[in-house]
Amino acid sequence: MEEKQQDAEHALIRVSVRSLVEFVLRSGNIDSSSGGMMVKDAMMLGSRLHRKLQANEGDSYEAEVPLAGEFPDDGFTLLVEGRADGIIHDGESITIDEIKGVLKNVENMEEPVGIHLAQAKVYAWLYLRDHPDMEQIGIRMSYIHLESEKIRRFYESYGREELRIWFKDVLDEYRRWADMEVKWKKKRTRSIKKLTFPFAYRDGQKQLAGYVYRTIAQGKLLFIQAPTGVGKTITTVFPAVKAMGEGLGDKLFYLTARSIARTAACEALELLRKRGMAFKSVELTAKEKICCLDSPKCTPQDCPRARGHYDRVNEVIYELLRSRDVLSREVIEEAAEKGNVCPFELSLDLSLWTDAVIGDYNYVFHPRSRLKRFFGEGIKGDYLFLIDEAHNLVDRGRDMFSAQIVKEELLALKKQVAPWAPALERALMRCNKSMLAMKRECEDYQVREDGPGTLPIQLMNLSSQMEDFLEETRRDHEGLKRIRSQQVPAEVREAVLDMYFQVSFFLEICDLLDEHYVVYTEHTAEGRFRLRLYNVDPSANLQSCLKKSRSAILFSATLLPIDYYKKLLCDVSDPYAVYAHSCFQPEKLRVLIGRDTSSLYKRRGPQQYQRMAEYILEMARSRPGHYMAFFPSFKMLEDVYEELLRQKEGAAVRFLVQQRHMSEEEREDFLREFRETEQKTPGDSLLGLCVAGSIFSEGIDLRGDSLIGAAVVGVPLPMVCTEQEILRRYYDERGEDGFYYAYLCPAMNRVLQAAGRVIRTEEDEGIVLLMDERFSSYNIQSMFPREWTQTRICSLRTFPGEARAFWEERTKPEDHVSS
Repeated sequence: MEEKQQDAEHALIRVSVRSLVEFVLRSGNIDSSSGGMMVKDAMMLGSRLHRKLQANEGDSYEAEVPLAGEFPDDGFTLLVEGRADGIIHDGESITIDEIKGVLKNVENMEEPVGIHLAQAKVYAWLYLRDHPDMEQIGIRMSYIHLESEKIRRFYESYGREELRIWFKDVLDEYRRWADMEVKWKKKRTRSIKKLTFPFAYRDGQKQLAGYVYRTIAQGKLLFIQAPTGVGKTITTVFPAVKAMGEGLGDKLFYLTARSIARTAACEALELLRKRGMAFKSVELTAKEKICCLDSPKCTPQDCPRARGHYDRVNEVIYELLRSRDVLSREVIEEAAEKGNVCPFELSLDLSLWTDAVIGDYNYVFHPRSRLKRFFGEGIKGDYLFLIDEAHNLVDRGRDMFSAQIVKEELLALKKQVAPWAPALERALMRCNKSMLAMKRECEDYQVREDGPGTLPIQLMNLSSQMEDFLEETRRDHEGLKRIRSQQVPAEVREAVLDMYFQVSFFLEICDLLDEHYVVYTEHTAEGRFRLRLYNVDPSANLQSCLKKSRSAILFSATLLPIDYYKKLLCDVSDPYAVYAHSCFQPEKLRVLIGRDTSSLYKRRGPQQYQRMAEYILEMARSRPGHYMAFFPSFKMLEDVYEELLRQKEGAAVRFLVQQRHMSEEEREDFLREFRETEQKTPGDSLLGLCVAGSIFSEGIDLRGDSLIGAAVVGVPLPMVCTEQEILRRYYDERGEDGFYYAYLCPAMNRVLQAAGRVIRTEEDEGIVLLMDERFSSYNIQSMFPREWTQTRICSLRTFPGEARAFWEERTKPEDHVSS
């Protein structure tokens, strides 16, 4: 919303014209069914028509005119700035032109949108302020339809005194927020300057914190391979906070893929607050999780909090900021209920005023979900990104920047709208016809050299028709109806709205298509036909987001091989990279490679499953305790489990088996068995059978005796499918090793994640058993972590002795003393 610069004595607070009016003057309802959200999307699509309209205006028209004004106050100065779309010079009269591109039917507009007119009024006052001899100024609101290019204009005229009083009221409302902000930032800076690290530094930890600070100071990217136990959260948060205290950043974004990592970030900030740091943070929770309804329905008809939300929300924000520093989900939900506002929208608004924002990758990277108030077109702030679990960002990035259209969904919607909207039905029919032509050319899947062809043009027309339909059938909160809304069932309108957003996103991704994409059609296993825009290499798109920050730190315990992640997660030639020193004693972990097993498809069968089962049972017999075995698929898990049951006789082992579909409660029950370290029967072992790369191989923290060993059965390569093969061929065609990018690196990440469950603290000790002959190859061992110094190759004959010898070494009295 705003960019701030401060010096030691006086703060200069910069606020854009648009941000000012949208914050102070917003009112009314949240309504995802109205054109409001669609207008915002259209504004991003309309820059070409802006330029075309401006170019046709003639010599009296001055386009893209910067206007600004400074407004001093006690302790700070407000700088209001922006760029007027146009100024029309007609003799001695001046008219401010505000242009908005929309997808709605401009002929149905009865008046300009209030917020749009307010922007023009601010520009008009800024112009009058610079021209004290003028007493009157005009405003022209120009709305242009993005497809037909039809224009609807509205004209207003204002006197100097009228605009002065109006602008003063707007600015006075904003001043109290600015005053609160300035006083808080001064308090924050003073507290950070006194801040010290909350623990005694471990080996290498101070050096790592120094790397982070220097990277921020230089405005660079840093990749950190941070072994478990390094304390990566506090060791990245602390130097980032210290950098903010030195004016090297204004807001911290801590981004994760899982909620457990967000908890670690919140705990790190709380540790620093206990040492005197004044620091406000907000935790963002997905709309589906925080919504007070069973499922989000963001209309005034369906949600009482949506009705009048914008009339109430600013006061709720103001009181929260005055009374709380930690804006957790629970705090937000309580305040939202008390103030009768939407908790999700409240959390987003709070992010404007906090020092740290903690949330999912989507809030920075996803084209639709990213926080436009910080990362919209032309906006760049003094932001610091701390990106945890960064290995997840490769697949997440590919997914976020890919889009698809499914033929059957177009056809189903065509049938739904047929009785109500003939024009919309025809638009859907044209799109379906284009998809049908693609389908006839495609046997299994087909890479399309001509990209999506002419379909985007037809989808633009479809989008326009859907916009008209949604506007005509929109209901207001008093139950008034427009045109056909009495006849159209709610489920039909909702289906159109869903398709509208899907098509809009597809068109947005079409604008990004370049050499990093592969466009293909496919007959899916479910019997549907889709056109997909697949972002094979997400580096350029992710870089466009990373450059919105001053500096970004990407870290993970499994960021190996580091060059793979540097290549796919950014698009700069010189990112820094560091391998953090592990404080663990390497002799506490024994990595054993069973080279006489194989999970190669051609060798799978009863003989291999029998051997795998013997290995796993011998691991569990080596010392009573809790173990996990990770398999490349559910099918292999089930096959080996049958063999384990056959061989179990005489073995004091109890099994827990991951199911294909587990509820959150079932997952917790599964993990609870491991956390209860007292065996049900003394001398028994607990053995969990899981799938590598799934819910139990990442993001769980089983410390001490909760887990003392893990077996990784086979190299868990991703399943061969259309997109993995497209990935492989993409890199092969560029002279690189496609198998490495599409299969080997993702598989090794799964291996490292599964193995990483064993050692979680300095006190932990245990065994990692890698069961596949391929683990003994140089190519794979070169991807092992440095701290795996105690790696040995064994066979089924020698493994039991190796495992028992390790545990005997760990029980020697001198080891207990040294540890």
